[in-house]
Order: sequence, then C-alpha cells, then structure tokens
Amino acid sequence: MRTHEIRTRTRTEQPTAVATATLSVPEIGPWLGRTYAAVAAALNAQGLRPVGPPFARYHVLGGGRHEVEAGFPTSAPVAPAGEVRPSALPGGEAAETVHTGPYDEMEPAYAALAAWVRDQGGELAGDAWEVYLSDPNTQPDPATWRTGIVQPYRPAV
Repeated sequence: MRTHEIRTRTRTEQPTAVATATLSVPEIGPWLGRTYAAVAAALNAQGLRPVGPPFARYHVLGGGRHEVEAGFPTSAPVAPAGEVRPSALPGGEAAETVHTGPYDEMEPAYAALAAWVRDQGGELAGDAWEVYLSDPNTQPDPATWRTGIVQPYRPAV
C-alpha cells in the first residue's frame, strides 16, 4: 500500500489563464493537451508567461461527466481570448500531496487528503486541483509521472 505525505500551507489566491469544458473521462486527456496549447498561445500573444506548471481542477457532475478548468498560473489576469479567460485558484488553507505514477491511479492520493482533513477535524472546502509536475511528452513512462494534488479545506475551529 502506497502512503502519501501530506503537507499544509496557506495559499494566496493565484491568478490563472484557463479554458473550461464539461467532459467524460476519456475526453479529458486529449482536451487537456489542446487546452494547454491554446492557453499558452493566448498568454504568448499577450506578452505573458506561465508562472508555474499546468493545472486542472475537476468538479464531478455525476454520470461520468466532469466540469474541467485547466490552464496555467499567471502573474496577472489574462485578457479573454477565444476560449481562454481569466480565473484564479483560491487562497486559504490547503492540504497537499504528490502522486507518482499514472493519472488513473491517483484516487488513493485524493482519499489520503480527505482522510487527513477529516482526521484534523476540518472539512473539505471546494474542489481539489492537480498540478502536472511531469510532461508526458518528454517523460513517456507513466510510472515516473509526478502530480501535485491540492485540496482546500477549512480547519477545525
């Protein structure tokens, strides 16, 4: 059984440039590739650069569908351009861990974060997001992929 080291930190709200879609699980991977390219192009056209790795935030809708917001953190809000719009990752308390391995094996990392928050007497505060620390195009072995998972939470009072 794999264990996950949980770290906490107080995050500052982070401006982002994103695109959003409602997708089934098989649609997510191809959409992410296209979306990261579109967001990077929009940033470049505006003279901006990402200030961190790509991320995706998932809201489970049920029926195998997810609302997905994906893009890059930025130093300032991006101007809307086509499907790309400004957004932000929330500030506040967050529990974080890193999953190493294929994307389809991340569920235990999410469960570990939720259990940690519950064990601390806290409660989850919105959707988690994934930060892609490895690039599958340059690192083709899924066993080596590293993905940060950030779960906002409200601490016990």
